[in-house]
Amino acid sequence: VLFFSFCFIPLLSAQYYDDAGMWNTFNVEKKLKNNFSVFLTEEFRLKENFSQINLFYTDVGVGYRPYNFLKVELAYRSIEKHLITDFYSIRHRLMLDITVKKKIKDFTLSYRQRLQSEVRNVNSSDNGGIPEWYSRSKLTVKYDLNKKYTPYVFSEFRYQIDDSRNIESDQTWHRTRYAAGFDYELNKKSTFGIYYLIQHEWNVSIPENLYIIGLEYSLSL
Repeated sequence: VLFFSFCFIPLLSAQYYDDAGMWNTFNVEKKLKNNFSVFLTEEFRLKENFSQINLFYTDVGVGYRPYNFLKVELAYRSIEKHLITDFYSIRHRLMLDITVKKKIKDFTLSYRQRLQSEVRNVNSSDNGGIPEWYSRSKLTVKYDLNKKYTPYVFSEFRYQIDDSRNIESDQTWHRTRYAAGFDYELNKKSTFGIYYLIQHEWNVSIPENLYIIGLEYSLSL
């Protein structure tokens, strides 16, 4: 109770900037021998009520599943974020994910813990090479409705471990995401998904409320 009070009390008093956008994602994963896999993700985001480009990113990574309930992934992300000046901020991110899941009748629960580090504008900023560190905790619940449709909900909390550019948020929880959506199995190798996501921020100078429509296409090779 104290944890959720800490998270949501700031939402009652802060002045927020509201925006709506769209995230469009393409995923492809190739399974290898010995429970290894490699993957590629491309994402394109819109902001300012769907009217402006927000960013592009590319993930490349490797996954390892030692047990059916456990998966470990290491990924690199290249980000091009559009700025108000019409230039792009180039960012580089490393992510380590550990995911555990449990099936209970028709429900599947999964918990993902992510450690991420990012640098930005390394060649054009004095402190661009100083990494920022975040911890992200995500809980997802899926329901096996039938063979084709899989509805789900998830929540994610982000904790800022260290970031010299946003010191007001250091060592605090400062962002949450909540989403509901469903995946539709087109065939044994491809899936289409749609979701609605709400993101809240606090303990930052200009907190945002984001309302996102997301589209996903995933291919398994």
